[in-house]
Amino acid sequence: MKPISFPSHNVVYGGGQPEYFPLPAYRTPKGTVISCWKLSWRECLRLLLTRKVWLLQLTFGAPLQPQFLQVDYPFETKA
Repeated sequence: MKPISFPSHNVVYGGGQPEYFPLPAYRTPKGTVISCWKLSWRECLRLLLTRKVWLLQLTFGAPLQPQFLQVDYPFETKA
């Protein structure tokens, strides 16, 4: 699984830092950050078979922030 760029992204976290993958994201003025991740075919198959997703967070000792995983498009679409 790897983070991918998407049309609405307005910031890239970790860019130019070789120890991290660049993380394209959309950051709102209120601090919500949305990123998009693409699964490999192997990961898709594993997800289909197990129906499990694991989330690993590096907090570096700071308090854990709320997280939300979803498969639905997080932006409003115009009808």
